[in-house]
Amino acid sequence: MREQRRPGGPALSRRTVLSAGAALAAFGATAACGRSERVTERPPSGEDPQTIVSDAYVFGYPLVLMDATRRVARASTPDNQFRHAAGLPTPRRRGPVRPNMDTLYSIAWLDLSAGPMVVQMPEVEPQRYWVLQLLDAWTNTVHNPGNLRPRVAAGAAPPYTYVVTGPGWTGELPPDLVVLPMPTPTVWLLGRIQVDGPEDVPAVRAIQERMRLVPLADWPAGRDPGPGRTDTGDGDVPPVQQVAAMDPAEFFERLCALMAVNPPAPADGPALARFAQLGIAPGGALTGISDDDLAEAVQAVRHTIEVYVDPGIRIDNGWLVDPNIGVYGDDYLRRASTAAKGLGANRPESAAYPTLFAAADDDGIPTRYRLTFAPGQAPPVDAFWSVTAYDGDGFLVPNDAEIYSVGHRIPVPPAPDGSLVLVIQHADPGPGVPAGSWLPIPDRGTFSLTLRLYAPRTEVLDGSWHPPPLVPVP
Repeated sequence: MREQRRPGGPALSRRTVLSAGAALAAFGATAACGRSERVTERPPSGEDPQTIVSDAYVFGYPLVLMDATRRVARASTPDNQFRHAAGLPTPRRRGPVRPNMDTLYSIAWLDLSAGPMVVQMPEVEPQRYWVLQLLDAWTNTVHNPGNLRPRVAAGAAPPYTYVVTGPGWTGELPPDLVVLPMPTPTVWLLGRIQVDGPEDVPAVRAIQERMRLVPLADWPAGRDPGPGRTDTGDGDVPPVQQVAAMDPAEFFERLCALMAVNPPAPADGPALARFAQLGIAPGGALTGISDDDLAEAVQAVRHTIEVYVDPGIRIDNGWLVDPNIGVYGDDYLRRASTAAKGLGANRPESAAYPTLFAAADDDGIPTRYRLTFAPGQAPPVDAFWSVTAYDGDGFLVPNDAEIYSVGHRIPVPPAPDGSLVLVIQHADPGPGVPAGSWLPIPDRGTFSLTLRLYAPRTEVLDGSWHPPPLVPVP
């Protein structure tokens, strides 16, 4: 704890500070988590309260961020109902960063407190990629059935029907339902369906309209909320910004309340025992740290989350590759950092997202690059792949040709030797470069490329395949 001084006087002793704090507490302090008049006092373990509260912030950040995201969604779509994306993003949309040009989303927040929910995926063309990702309230990807691994009995035919159950649920189920048990009653369902450009959107919308999300109590013939709402724009302040602007005391109020609904995993017991020394527990009340010390600790740990780089990330020819994303165990800082940078990250076996960052100019002169996949070294995937360019803020790059991504909707034509060569530059390279070989980037500043690999093969997952380097050319 920092030394506390009176203006123009000697430092107050720790005993004096604590005595004054006790008097104030007795004079009308409240018991609400984060709202009582608090002073900093070391717990019986002797551990620094700022260290404890910093670790508790890291631990609870994903849960609070998920709740903020859910609140934004509930402003327009109630729980247990789909919200479907109605079209592809454009540079004008300034919502979530690093938008996906390859799939349309079907998103729902599930509240399993009243009972299980049934999710049905209709019959889809065999070659069309889809995945239903289910995250618990702590951002762990627990299930992700899809077209290549539907998690159904051998020989089962679509539609595929799943029942999502909450913790401790017991009951009888119809034999045709595939059980997807979840460890928390709050679940984020992220459905993704392959879309082959704007002209393919109506076909995907028709699939979305046949998706079902119904309480088990009403299955199969009961009421159906219908095809769900469509999403044609972006919401209010992004949830990440909401949490960043949250008063530290309010953050811990929410964390205490949310943990009472979505309890941490049993493996989190040692961490919870530490946090409980300051009252940070399911339904608890923060105590034992002053507002000033709390604010100082939270400000520092927010920066830690922002700048953290997972030591498990591989750097492969300049590309950042995360082989362990989606499941975090007790690596709480990695979990928090991943949530802050890309909430809803899926497991690599469903999709991998190598990303690189580079400068678009050299002292104001636009830089030109080439990205060359050698013969026989195209991305090894069981579905498809794409490369998307983003500006320094993570949004699509405006350009007159309206080319934002290549490799999927716009295939890259092979060179005579079988290689795939991408021209990465701001200016149109002219008619000598075929369609599908040019990906525009900004004329200045920084930019990034994301190589999306849908249903990547083993050589991607084990690191034996290497994405090519981005090479500047004169």
